[in-house]
Amino acid sequence: MKILIVGGSGGIGYAMVKQALARFPDAEVHATYHTPPNTESLYATLSPDGDIARVNWHRLDATDEGGIKALSESFGTLDWLINCVGMLHTGSKGPEKSLSQFDGEFFLHNVKVNALPTLLLAKHFSAKLKFSSAPKMAVVSARVGSISDNRLGGWYSYRASKAALNMLIKTLAVEWQRCLKQGVVLALHPGTTKTRLSEPFQANVPEGKLFLPERVAADLIDIIARAEVCDSGSFLAYDGTAIPW
Repeated sequence: MKILIVGGSGGIGYAMVKQALARFPDAEVHATYHTPPNTESLYATLSPDGDIARVNWHRLDATDEGGIKALSESFGTLDWLINCVGMLHTGSKGPEKSLSQFDGEFFLHNVKVNALPTLLLAKHFSAKLKFSSAPKMAVVSARVGSISDNRLGGWYSYRASKAALNMLIKTLAVEWQRCLKQGVVLALHPGTTKTRLSEPFQANVPEGKLFLPERVAADLIDIIARAEVCDSGSFLAYDGTAIPW
């Protein structure tokens, strides 16, 4: 079994790498990082028992098609592709509380980071996944990307980018029904996870609803492992329940 986790040096991605190592001891695990300092810290802290030696690390900007194409060409086959790349805020801008805070460049940056990588990964790795008997692709989405579930408003850029991501997953699932018949593609909502991404908003999270990355990774890996062809194109929460589009 060969697994690639894109964004493996982030909060959820880091936990997904550890969970993959623990759950599939015989798997060939690959993961990507964006900047070298993140990887150096991972080598030092990820797996004290030495499992880090089992991870094949690749430097990648997940918004760069050339880099993704080059990475795909280094693979002969692939069974699971998991995309954990995403952003909610930058050092200077966060989710909009009202329309007056909307900024076009911030909006486009959200779409570039939250939606574009999945399409590029699917474009260049589908051919590798075809060699698997049970190919699966899963991406970390967010409940706020649900159009019908939007009751609070705000967060224009993040909501729109995750809604775009969800549409890409739904559309890819339709194409895979024709050309990758055993394939499963999923959009997954991890819940509010205790990472740097959610840090500015954690104080408002109801008690019991702020999850550790390790718990989230275990939930998501379990969903991916259980998923069947009939589940392809689903938008699922961490507990396996379906989320309306």
